[in-house]
Amino acid sequence: MDWDKFKVHGEPLIYGAMVSIVLVSIGIVVGLTYFKKWGYLWREWLTTVDHKRIGVMYILAALLMLFRGGIDAMMMRLQTAAPEMKFLDAQHYNEVFTTHGLIMILFMAMPFIIGLMNVVVPLQIGARDVAFPRLNAVSFWLFFFGAMLLNISFVVGGSPDAGWSAYFPLASTEFSPTVGNNYYSLALQISGIGTLMTGVNFIVTILKMRAPGMKLMKMPMFTWSVLITNIIIVFAFPVLTVALALMMFDRLFGSQFFTMANGGMDMLWANLFWVWGHPEVYIVILPAFGIYSEIIATFSKKNLYGYTSMVASMVIISLLSFLVWAHHFYTMGQGVMVNGFFSITTMAIAVPTGVKIFNWLFTLRKGRISFTTPMLYSLAFIPIFTIGGVTGVMLAMASADYQYHNTMFLVAHFHYVLIPGAVFAVIAGFHYWFPKVFGFRLNERLGKHAFWWIIISFNVTFFPLFFLGLMGMTRRMYTYSADTGFGPLNMLSFVGACGLAIGFLLLVYNIYWSTRYMPREKNGDPWDARTLEWATSSPIPAYNFAVVPKVTTRDPLWAEKRGKTKLFEDKITKIHMPSNSGKPFVLGVIFFFLGFFLVFSMWIPAIVAGIGVLITLATMSFDRDHGFYIPAEEVIETEKKLRGETV
Repeated sequence: MDWDKFKVHGEPLIYGAMVSIVLVSIGIVVGLTYFKKWGYLWREWLTTVDHKRIGVMYILAALLMLFRGGIDAMMMRLQTAAPEMKFLDAQHYNEVFTTHGLIMILFMAMPFIIGLMNVVVPLQIGARDVAFPRLNAVSFWLFFFGAMLLNISFVVGGSPDAGWSAYFPLASTEFSPTVGNNYYSLALQISGIGTLMTGVNFIVTILKMRAPGMKLMKMPMFTWSVLITNIIIVFAFPVLTVALALMMFDRLFGSQFFTMANGGMDMLWANLFWVWGHPEVYIVILPAFGIYSEIIATFSKKNLYGYTSMVASMVIISLLSFLVWAHHFYTMGQGVMVNGFFSITTMAIAVPTGVKIFNWLFTLRKGRISFTTPMLYSLAFIPIFTIGGVTGVMLAMASADYQYHNTMFLVAHFHYVLIPGAVFAVIAGFHYWFPKVFGFRLNERLGKHAFWWIIISFNVTFFPLFFLGLMGMTRRMYTYSADTGFGPLNMLSFVGACGLAIGFLLLVYNIYWSTRYMPREKNGDPWDARTLEWATSSPIPAYNFAVVPKVTTRDPLWAEKRGKTKLFEDKITKIHMPSNSGKPFVLGVIFFFLGFFLVFSMWIPAIVAGIGVLITLATMSFDRDHGFYIPAEEVIETEKKLRGETV
């Protein structure tokens, strides 16, 4: 055993991270022991199959990853803030920008979206749970332990360093001999399997578990966006899984899939990665569109304009998302005809996106707008995302892309798409649905302070990068000379990044302050909203709805509040619920160790862990637990307590 492979040398920041990880771990163990919370943690969270609790855990993990990825971003902005900076060396900078991209897209944006999806979708369709509750728990724990496997690379063995897209030959053992890209291939495989399970679960949930009367064209727009997103997941993620498996074989077993000799093809990786990678953009963007649709309709006091065209535009976007991948490498030699085809499809995808923008604007027109915190993020999204879209059309022109490609112009573009199109959306959705889960709203004053810090600082951070790209500054450049003239705009960008950090810290402080001081909601509908999730009490009971609602319109709660329909007519009866299970958590732990042993080519422990995975799966397959019933009397008592009535 070569123990040197485990060591990460040379950087005080890494040693500091090691110490902080150890201290935080000790603090968690001591705290749980002192307050005697081990049993509570196991019963209520680690073994839960409740979609709401799983959603909360996804969101907590995403917030944690937001700050990990944010620290990476701050380090990059500091390193490039002035010429000849010595804060990071070249290798450490490579690792930081690689993990920043991976964490922000795969371990922040996606789990935040999936967390909101878990909390909201069963409620919006009038269901009591997802179709496969235990599979949902397996999905979360595979994602979580995949994320943890990637994160320990920073202090054990070294992080991946070939960029978040891991192009070959840079990701090969020849150019990246450390174990960093082993972590990449295995952590992403483990978490990707969990995401694929989520896709299957939510497709079945939405198609088979809708409330009586809720036809497809009566579903809320967020649920529509989730359905289309999960269809994309089911088609796109197997491509990533196969590509990562081939990468693992190249790195661990010496195969030649992506080499530049012996029949290998490095461009095969680029094609496989982006066949998944561009649909991945829409996996995080489409649910964001659904979130904005819900918020804009609620706070405009209007039904969503152009419902049918909104659904059609998402379907068209999902189809075109699989036909644009080669625009990521126009400059890599595929020829004029191929570049021309992908240029046309890339421009075409802007059309259905533009339809959605105009539908939101028409929804706002003549509406009675309430400028709440979630509404402010939704309104800010429209002009900022439009800048990202327009610059995307510029990049779509293959001939022009030869100038823009691999410059900071591209970095600015995708941040102008992904941050308003995903980060603003999950923050807006977090504020919007927070009282549904926890029974109290986040403080509006603090929320608006954070909003203005984030919005202004975002533009100060990323707008200068357009000009830096046009001046010739390439992406991933870790240092530059004063003669280039890049210094002033990079310093301005660093100042903006500091402002973004303040905004996100205010968001965290708002959660803390509101938990302590905000009044608890007396009903389940603090926003005077329109859709079914607000028809049940807050916080939400384990069974979601005491009586399954009957739906006759697209905005059923809005119609009921105006006396046009009746949602709950049946009597309360006993309710069947799934039992908790510790097996998904155990499976995640074993997968973590399997991945870790494979990273370091520890074959005997890896085989043992692999057998453990198979045994756990077999045990779960033959599990005969059929759940339990909540008696009608207990449901009635719970409903009275949640509504503040005397039992």
